[in-house]
Amino acid sequence: MRDEFSVYQFMNDDTCLPEVRFVDHETACNAFARLATNAAAKVGITRRVIITDGGDFTCMEWKYGEGVTFPPELKNIDLTRRKEK
Repeated sequence: MRDEFSVYQFMNDDTCLPEVRFVDHETACNAFARLATNAAAKVGITRRVIITDGGDFTCMEWKYGEGVTFPPELKNIDLTRRKEK
């Protein structure tokens, strides 16, 4: 596993769009939070957002109507408090 992360968003038409690829953890977390809280996420256009690491393992997952589903200990995290620099 390398210390790089990618963020993908899955749309309601079953397309998968890479948002950022091979970035540091802070950039990935900011992109994840933005995608999981924007207007498209609120109305269900965005159905799922994930962060993967350099080994292609899922590090974090958000689903429409459920919120953060993985890891379970972050289920109640408030993504709206994430500040981009």
